[in-house]
Amino acid sequence: MKPARPILFLTRPEAQSRRFADEFRARFGADWTVVIAPLTEIVLLDPSLPSDAPKHVIFTSENAVTAFAQLSTDRTTLAWCVGTRTQAAARAAGFETRLGPGDGAGLAEAIAADRSVRRILYPRPVHAAGDIPGALKSAGIETIPVVVYDQREQPLSDTARAVLGGPVPVLLPLFSPRSAQLAANAARAAAAPLLIAAISPNAAEAVRGVPARRIVTAARPDGEAMLDALGALIAAAKTG
Repeated sequence: MKPARPILFLTRPEAQSRRFADEFRARFGADWTVVIAPLTEIVLLDPSLPSDAPKHVIFTSENAVTAFAQLSTDRTTLAWCVGTRTQAAARAAGFETRLGPGDGAGLAEAIAADRSVRRILYPRPVHAAGDIPGALKSAGIETIPVVVYDQREQPLSDTARAVLGGPVPVLLPLFSPRSAQLAANAARAAAAPLLIAAISPNAAEAVRGVPARRIVTAARPDGEAMLDALGALIAAAKTG
């Protein structure tokens, strides 16, 4: 009997999930079933910014760019961006940018290697992966963190619960350690066979207790590598 075709199950906020669904279908075909079940909602906050703002700023997500751009009209700050999507958002907002290698640790290393950086502003989420301020402190750089958005947990929809409780395999891409932990909590008792693509080793570790049929870690922390990882899972699912 031919194995059932998996369902793509997306847990990122609505806008990011829809964009990734389009990218997935562009690569693998338009007829794939996709269920969007956001486990978090992005809520922009309204903190005070320092009056003596540094000349450099760190952006580790598009959401950070959006939140910070609403708080400040100053575009003379040089923006250090974790990856290409964040850089595109920062440029669209009017910032001059520098591009990192796709992860926070690599971005911190790139900043530390630039001797012109002595102080840097870090608009961050409530739940941040890694310790960028700690990494930069060891390089003698003062980091000023400002919490500019929250990723508030959302309950699973009835449709999402039905998919996880059904017999059809589920393709589950996870884009951060926090989203992986939330997905792990939601899917720990899932009846559906789970095929998980994790964006990093830390994200993979967060779902280690989930009874997944297979977990693949992306070769790089970016969307293209996540599609590659999903492709590997699809190929494995075809062979049963």
